Amino acid sequence: MAPPPHRKALRAIAAFEAFKGVAALAASLGFLSLLHHDLHHIVASLIGHIGLSPGDRYPAMVLSDIDQLARTDLKPLLLAAAAYVLVRFAEAYGLWKDRWWGGWLGTLSGGLYIPFELWHFFHHPSLVSAVVALANMAVVGFLGQQLWRRKR
Repeated sequence: MAPPPHRKALRAIAAFEAFKGVAALAASLGFLSLLHHDLHHIVASLIGHIGLSPGDRYPAMVLSDIDQLARTDLKPLLLAAAAYVLVRFAEAYGLWKDRWWGGWLGTLSGGLYIPFELWHFFHHPSLVSAVVALANMAVVGFLGQQLWRRKR
């Protein structure tokens, strides 16, 4: 017996949230692995590899930013990334299992992005920014509708 249509939509949203969690985890681990290397040397080599001089204005600005990054305490950034990953995985699990808290978490976390997505669209209009904002509003609307139905 096939699952009801709303369950298929919830599972599609859950799969996408899990994908975002995996992508954020991979990016965080990749960033973390770079911290144990000489970033200045790596970036200077990349700059030279593409044919620019590390002493030129913009490459020097990038290298200065890299040096500043190396002196910065990155624990808050890594904690925020870990929290983001945990929220994405919790939301994915809750939606996949059709839990009421998964719907709430999805609605709230998705709704937080809408003002920023709209601001971005109005200041930098593009097809991509429009699709992202509309898709997120559709997901938040769908999850809100599911919560409303569950309440009734």
